[in-house]
This record gives sequence, structure tokens and C-alpha cells, in this order.
Amino acid sequence: MSRHHQDTVTVGVGALSIEEVVAVARFGAQVEISAEALAEISATRERIEELAKDPTPVYGISTGFGALARRHIPEEMRAQLQLSLVRSHAAGSGPEVETEVIRALMLLRLSTLCTGRTGVRPVVAQTYAAALNAKIHPVVHEYGSLGCSGDLAPLAHCALALLGEGPVRVDSGDIQDAGDALSAAGIEPLVLREKEGLALINGTDGMLGMLCLAITDLREAAKVADIATAMTVEGLLGTLAVFADDLQQLRPHPGQAASAANIRAMAEGSKILEAAFEDFKKTQVQDAYSVRCAPQVAGGFRDTIEHTALVGQRELASAVDNPVVALDGRVTSNGNFHGAPVAYALDFLAVVAADLASISERRSDRFLDVARNRGLNAFLADDPGVDSGHMIAQYTQAGIVSELKRLATPASADSIPSSAMQEDHVSMGWAAGRKLRKSVDGLQRVLAIEVLTAARAIDQRTEGDTAQAAAGTAAAINALRKVTPGPGADRFLAPEIEEAVQLVQSGVLIEEVEGSIGKLL
Repeated sequence: MSRHHQDTVTVGVGALSIEEVVAVARFGAQVEISAEALAEISATRERIEELAKDPTPVYGISTGFGALARRHIPEEMRAQLQLSLVRSHAAGSGPEVETEVIRALMLLRLSTLCTGRTGVRPVVAQTYAAALNAKIHPVVHEYGSLGCSGDLAPLAHCALALLGEGPVRVDSGDIQDAGDALSAAGIEPLVLREKEGLALINGTDGMLGMLCLAITDLREAAKVADIATAMTVEGLLGTLAVFADDLQQLRPHPGQAASAANIRAMAEGSKILEAAFEDFKKTQVQDAYSVRCAPQVAGGFRDTIEHTALVGQRELASAVDNPVVALDGRVTSNGNFHGAPVAYALDFLAVVAADLASISERRSDRFLDVARNRGLNAFLADDPGVDSGHMIAQYTQAGIVSELKRLATPASADSIPSSAMQEDHVSMGWAAGRKLRKSVDGLQRVLAIEVLTAARAIDQRTEGDTAQAAAGTAAAINALRKVTPGPGADRFLAPEIEEAVQLVQSGVLIEEVEGSIGKLL
């Protein structure tokens, strides 16, 4: 999204915001560690040093891990213990994960280190920040996390790079050895001590990073859905009466009211709708559900996003590690690494993304059927029969919507035991995040095709005279016409769809509309 963002994010003992996560992950903002965080890290490290000298075994400091926690590890083998942990857990497989997810993952692990609750030395956090600022991005793979005991494999690949091992990309360049990349950036590879390997891999950072990115994109998609709906109402000669504010207040869901307000703002002053008003009352009476109930569906979508944002903000305020250095100084095992709360939120979003795409596709389809499109050409074709118009654009939407419905099946409903049944219930939150990213992309594409289709319909009705359209819908059409031609004989359609998708995904469509009618809710 082409949105304003800060250039530097301070990572301290408090919570980052979703916007700060996106600034670093997507837009490459630099990070700095607060003096308060460094002081807290130093203070809690002293407690770890004390326990390391204690003959009583302490999990994560002087024992093995997981099902091997009963073995006491002598002091001279503890550096090897931490190194072996990172190497063995960097066991991912499959395609590379996107750079923005890796950056979010790294930032959020750094954020937990900066709470001081993990017991690492300050140099560990400083090295993490330096690698992030140098845009050294470890190669992280699609598979390897069960979303419990943290996103173990993804985080282990990141930790391994800090040790100077494994493959990385620098600023999205070619793959190179991590040791070479650190050397070129003037960063000394870490040599791990007690507890530090475990602290680097035990968190919900990957799934939380994907949640922050998805929330940002889906908030934008909610606005795009309202833009598309208003264009469809205008293109189908519908009515704005059902979007009146007093009707929304009879069912006071905040997302519904916001969506209806956006639709009204978009279509206000439409000469097309004014001219069709009397005929609508006589012959149509009311619009189909996909049009009339748009605020109810888009509103539920919006409210679900805000629920998941609350979950995300709570998780951003968390110190997820095991064992953890508690506020009273004790080092204790806990279950905060379990990803269930985040996994549920990710799955909720996949459900509502599928449904918003579904109603968008149904609106688009109405334009193509002469029995329902109120006087437009079949399939919006220039010469129906010779031309097919947007017939197959709807097929593309339908194929995506069908895929989104499959992706709406919750990952968090599944669990496979691991680690010799010590870790016998897991969240699958990483998998929920991975499929949600596909859902977000699919939703954006479906909405883009609705915008493209509605614009074609309005242009056909007005013969390209956008002065007849509302200011908001005209702004959307004009933004589209900067990159795609208007109606005409059939031509290669895929590039036009992709241009519309880029308008949506870049945020340019929203910027153009808001530049004309003011901020949308």
C-alpha cells in the first residue's frame, strides 16, 4: 500500500503498534533499541547468569529441550547446546517466505527480546537489530512451524543467520552465505550462551507478523469493497435509500454504519441514479441482496478485523518465551508460546475474506446477465455474440472465490502431536497465516474485477461521460482509465485485470477517491 509511514521505529519494553510492524516489515523502516530496553535486558541477564552457576537444573539454561528436558547439561557443553538447538530447529522446507513476513518475524522477535523477559545479553538484541537494519533476510521456508513452542523453524532460520550460518538475501538480492553478509555489513556473528538459542526461536512472531500485515491490507480492502459497491449501485441503476444512516442505526454494528456511510459518500450527487429513481420505484422496488445487504456483510467484515486487531495488539504487548524471566526474577516454564489466540484470529479473517469476495462476485455477475443488468449489453460486450465482454472475467472471480472458500477451512481446528507427545496440542497458527495471505490476495483480485466491471457498465451507460456519475465513482473510474482503456471491442483482458489489481493493492484507488470526496471511514 502506498501509505505514509515512519522511517524509524523504536523498539522498547512496551508494545509496538500494528502500524509500526508494517512500517518495518513492508516499507523497510529502520529500528532502534531504546536505552530503557537495553537496561532491562542487562538486568534480567544477571539472573540467568546466577542460575547458570546453580547446580540445580533449570529448563532452557542447563537442560535439554522439549522431551529431552530431563537431561542436565554440564557448563562446558552449554554453548554447544544452544548452537545445536538452533541448527537442528532450522529444518524448514518448501518455497521461500516473502520478505515482508521475514522482516515482521525478525522485528517481533527483537521486540520480545527488548522486554527483558527472555534473559539474553544486550548484544543479542543489538545484533538482531543490526541485521534487520542491514536488510539481511534469512531464507525462511513455507513449512516447519506448528504454531506452538513458537514458530520454531522459521525463527531458527533467522537465528542461524545471526550466527553467520545458512542462506540469506540482502535487500532481496541473490542468495548468499550469512557469514559473508554479516561481514560485509560489519556485524560480528553471535556466539550464543545459556538460554539465548531458546530465546531466539520461541515465539508467535511469524503468525503475529502475518496477522498485522493482513489487518492492514483488509482494512484497505473494506474501503475498496465500499467503492466497488457504490459503483455497482450506480451501474445497475439501483437505490441508495437502503443505505440511509437511520436504517443502519436500527442495527447498531459500527462496521455496518461505516460501510453504508462510505457507499453514500461515494454515490452522492449521481445524475445517473437521479434519472433512474422514478423508474426504479415503479419497476424494481428493491435491489438484490448482494447490493442491498452490502453494508451488513462488509460491516461484519470490518468488525471482525477490529476484533482481530485487538487480539493482535494484545499479542504485541506480550513477552512470549519459555522459560521466561518473570517480573519477580524467577525463571519459569509457561505456556504463553501457544499460538491459539492468534491462530483463531487468522482463521476468522480467512472466513470473512471469503464471504466479502463472494458477495462481490455476485454483484459483478449481475452486470453480465441481460435479465438482471437493467438494459446493459449481454456480458457488457461491445457487440454481443461477436464479443464476449467480461464473461470470463467473472469466471476468474468465481475460481478465486471457490479457492477462498477452501482456504476458509480453519487451520486452528487441527492439531498433530510432536516431540514425543510432550507437545501434544499445537495451534497451526503459522499455517493459518500462510493461507490467509492467499485469501487477502484473492479478495483484492475479486474486488478489482468488480471495480473494472462496474466502471465498464457506467461508461456504457454514459458513453464515457463521467460528469453524469457521482464524484466518488467518477474518481474511481478516472483512476482506472489512467491505466486501462474504456469499453470497446474485445481485447487481451488479463493485463487490464492486473492493472485494476495493482490499483487496489497499491492503495492508489483509495487515494484517488479520497482525494476527490475526502477520507473514507
